[in-house]
Amino acid sequence: TMPVINVDDLTDLDKAKMEVTQLKLEVKLEREKVSKCCEEVMEYIQGGVEEDPLVKGIPEEKNPFKEKGGCVIC
Repeated sequence: TMPVINVDDLTDLDKAKMEVTQLKLEVKLEREKVSKCCEEVMEYIQGGVEEDPLVKGIPEEKNPFKEKGGCVIC
């Protein structure tokens, strides 16, 4: 695990060095267009829609959250 750093205890120079280090890491990341990523996510979602209980629903006999008994108020 990484050590916990209290940013308030760092000098401005230390903060700037940390920011430069982070930016160097981020500039190496491979980027994708949002439009392409959205298409891939939509294809993934549509590919599993038949098995998706949020879309299809859960049969009553298989629903683990089905109420087992009613509430009686006396």
